Amino acid sequence: MPTTTELSSDFGSLIAERIRSSHQEIAERWLDRLKSLLPVGADEIFPSDQMLDHIPALIREIADYVGVESTDTVAANTAIQSKAHELGELRFAQKASVHQLLREYRLLGAVIANFIGDQASDLTKPTDPAAAIAVMMRLNEAVFVLLQITVDTFVGRYAERIDEQTTRLEGFNRMVSHELRQPLNAVHVALELMGSEAGRDEDKQRHYLDVASRNARRLGDLMRMLGTLVRPEHDNPQVQTVDLSKIVGDALRQVRDAADAKGVELRNRVEALNLTLDVARLELVLVNLLSNAIKYRDPAKAEPFVEVSLASADTAVQIRVRDNGLGIPTADQGKVFSRFFRAYPDRDGELGTDGIGLGLAIVSECVKAMRGKIALESAEGAGATFIVALPADSTIS
Repeated sequence: MPTTTELSSDFGSLIAERIRSSHQEIAERWLDRLKSLLPVGADEIFPSDQMLDHIPALIREIADYVGVESTDTVAANTAIQSKAHELGELRFAQKASVHQLLREYRLLGAVIANFIGDQASDLTKPTDPAAAIAVMMRLNEAVFVLLQITVDTFVGRYAERIDEQTTRLEGFNRMVSHELRQPLNAVHVALELMGSEAGRDEDKQRHYLDVASRNARRLGDLMRMLGTLVRPEHDNPQVQTVDLSKIVGDALRQVRDAADAKGVELRNRVEALNLTLDVARLELVLVNLLSNAIKYRDPAKAEPFVEVSLASADTAVQIRVRDNGLGIPTADQGKVFSRFFRAYPDRDGELGTDGIGLGLAIVSECVKAMRGKIALESAEGAGATFIVALPADSTIS
């Protein structure tokens, strides 16, 4: 940068102007220095461009503060506070750590300080030491206060999440305890009755055995769903090249007894198509969607059905699970993939259903793990269609 002849008494305003005009360059210096210190790739630390857009704006706010001698502290500067608060929210959303925030701010202060030193040495007239010290003090104060606000925001968001998770965990524990207790008690009572005087009647024995068997299966289903929820996120997927029609057929066989008991026709409209994907997750998705459709058949319809079909597009392979059941009210459609949500809990007795509302939550998590998306098309009384879109690059030619 060319030398200048500005008076040293204007050092603060001069430095502020140069920081503002070079804010993008300073941000790039900061990023280059930070990258050299990272043990992993920068993309793992900055998963989006938002932060890289945010830092230059923050540097401009710092310039406005360091360039003006004022009795106001940086803590009273609402613009700077707002930027620091936004950065805390952003870094929380990006799953950073407090250690990383400390390193980022410490390095930011050092990069700006070096820039100020370079500019001071570039002046043709000596810099007033008092003015230079004042600028550096304002810089240090700004960085410290910004760091404090960012970390406070960041930690506050984590505290909120911990409180939310604690509340959800307590509710989850109560729900699981309740749901496991019911089938366990039913099995226990049925077995006791089978050994009693009344249990010697063959018809009653068959009834008690059926009760015990149904509730044992329900316990197995509950344990399977709970196991899926607590499975580590980074477990090894069972990726295989398979015929999609075979997976659909296997899933339909698993729910056939339940469908027959409810009078629901199962339709397989999927033709042979080879895919490379996580077979276990896809099978779990299909079984849950099919089971859900069977549970919520419409008793008023003479020919209830569930149909699995396939559609291909340039970017995705779509598996469609369609039924003509009760459908899902519009007001509830945004909640169907939430844990513990159930659309018709008040109709359990009429429909002969039960559950804790984990099936579709598991479906959503499995689809996400396969890099896919899931959508719902439904209207109350007109059935529902769940559309699982998997990346087209999974297809094997």
